[in-house]
This record gives sequence, C-alpha cells and structure tokens, in this order.
Amino acid sequence: MTQLNSKALEFVRAAEDVFGPEAILNRDQVNTVVELNNLSYPYFFVNKSEYRIGRGTYKLPNIGTKPKMQEEESVAVAMSAQVLALRQPKLVDDADVSIPKKYPDYVPFGFYNDLRHIINAGDFYPIFITGLSGNGKTLMVEQVCATLGRECIRVNISIETDESDLLGGPTLVNGNVVNRDGPVITAMKRGAVLLIDEVDRGSNKLMCLQGILEGKPYYNKKNGEMVYPTNGFTIIATANTKGRGSEEGKYLSQILDDAFLERFPITVEQEYPDAKTEKKILTPLIDDEEFVALLVKWADIVRTSFDQGAIDEIISTRRLVHIAKAFKIFKDRMKAIELCVNRFDTDTKTAFLDLFAKCDPKVAEVSTIPLSAETEVPF
Repeated sequence: MTQLNSKALEFVRAAEDVFGPEAILNRDQVNTVVELNNLSYPYFFVNKSEYRIGRGTYKLPNIGTKPKMQEEESVAVAMSAQVLALRQPKLVDDADVSIPKKYPDYVPFGFYNDLRHIINAGDFYPIFITGLSGNGKTLMVEQVCATLGRECIRVNISIETDESDLLGGPTLVNGNVVNRDGPVITAMKRGAVLLIDEVDRGSNKLMCLQGILEGKPYYNKKNGEMVYPTNGFTIIATANTKGRGSEEGKYLSQILDDAFLERFPITVEQEYPDAKTEKKILTPLIDDEEFVALLVKWADIVRTSFDQGAIDEIISTRRLVHIAKAFKIFKDRMKAIELCVNRFDTDTKTAFLDLFAKCDPKVAEVSTIPLSAETEVPF
C-alpha cells in the first residue's frame, strides 16, 4: 500500500469516489477531479514514473480500503464529473515527441558546430538564421537536434499565422470544448527547441511572442494558466531576409517590427557550402564523381554571376540535391538537369542548360539543345 501525504491522499480518495480504486486516468480526468473538489493540482501523480502507464495516462495508487459512499451519492458525483468534463475547457497535449530523424549522410558546415554547442548547453538563447533559399538553414537546426536527441517543434509561418496558431486556444474535440496548446506553449512545457521557420513571412501578429522571446513565463489569458519555460526551451527562427523585406521581390517577405527582431541576441548569415562541402553532400547521391564535380562547378559559376547581378536566379544546394536524385532515377545527366530547372522562366532555363552543356563535353556532344558559335551565355 502506497504511503502518501494528506494532500495526495485527498486527491486519490476524491478520484476513487468518481472512477473507482486503482482506476486509470487521463489528464482530462485528473483536471476534472481537481476542479470538482477544489483541490491542489496533483503534480506527484502526473510527474512520477511509478504512476504513469502510458503517454498522458496514470494509474491511481492502492491506498487501502475506505468506507464506500452511498450508491446514490457516488452516482451523483460521477454525473457531476461528466457534466464538468463537457463544459469546462481542458488542456490537451496529445502530440508525439518530435525528435528529428538523423540523416547518416548529413554534412555539417557553416554555423553547425556553434549551434550544437548552444543547444547542448540548454540555455534559453534565441537565434535568427538568415540566408538564401535552399542553403540548409532548417535542416541544420533539425540535424543538430537529431544528433543531440533534442525534441524540435517546427512551426511554419505565413501571413495568416495568428496568436491562436502559435499559442493555442479553444477548439472542438469529440463534441467537447478543449483548450489545445499551440506549438509555442508545447515547446515551453517540454523544454524543446522551437523552430520558427520562414519567420519573415509573418505579420505583426508575431508580436504575441515578445515576452516569450525574453525567456519569461507566459500567462494564458484563455484559461488562466501561467506557463513557465522548462529548462532546455529555446527559439530558433529562420528566414530568407533579415526581416526588412525583399527589395528584389524574390521572396514574399514582410517587414518585421524592430522590437521583435531585437529579442534575438544574434543573427547568423548562412551561406551556401563551399565546393568541397557540396561535393561531400552530393557524392552519396550520385555514383558518378565526374558529374558531381561538374554540378558543383556549374552551380558556382551561376552563383558568382548572381552575386555580380548578371542574373536574377540561382542554383541552390537543394536544387543540386534534386538533380542528383533525378539522375539516380533517369541515368541521364541532361534530362535530370532539365527536369529540375524547368521551374525557371524559359530564358533562364535555356541559359542554365547551355552553360552546363559547355561545362560538360560529353553532354555537348549529344545535347538536343541547339548550341551554335553565335550562342551567348549571359554569364
């Protein structure tokens, strides 16, 4: 028989009155017992592993026999509990723990080692990571968390994202009104890394995160709960801009409030990997060292032209990976490249294909793209 203090015994006996001795309770039922009897929350019951039998389910300890309630009274209490369970908003946290999958062929570069050191320290230290699309910002964060075994909760931002999307709010589940925690509150409670992806797509509604970005507790005005950040909780935001909009119009980014941006102690400028690193990334995907070297050379020429303002498009590392996977399927260099650059306008696509044909003599010999002595490549 389990020995408990007076408050713990009071909770267990109240729960037995409603659900029976040694009953299995979920979190909603625990809340029901607390609210019905005006008790202190039984942290001993939900935090100790000896009572937990599954995710969000707990078994009442055996505290010995007690005089049973009259049958009528027991039924009345049970009915009251059911009514309360239907009417009262309840906290719901039924999401699985989300530790990212570790990629065995992932090649660390850039800020990876520093980011790993920061996350491993477990301190609250918000980071803003900016860089052109497809250079591995989000994947870097996920792979650091995967390596460290840290939970990473990712939320993608759009202009429509609002406070309820981030923090949660009342919703309907199986006919009941429940207060479901949003990804931000869930990460705070679990001590997880919160990855706010494409943060520069958001509106001024992101200002609801101001206090949380300072590492302070959050008062949930919808249910009166005070949420304290658990050790390990931190925030990492990724964006294609620095929150000042995109002058060239490549990204549908918004201008973020300075007060919001000032909450991030550091900003990381993520560049594309160098040629040596990019070869390491592509080599496991393509059984053709020559093709790998040519793709990296081709992408480097395109990026140099982009930096000089000669062209408006770029070949990202992600685009190279797409080409590598297409080549693995079709076993045809030019076909793989063409399928993966079809997303660009006709002039840019043709220029990209012509440039690669000039880089690869084997392709130039069999290329279906008309190449003449007068053909000019604009970069």
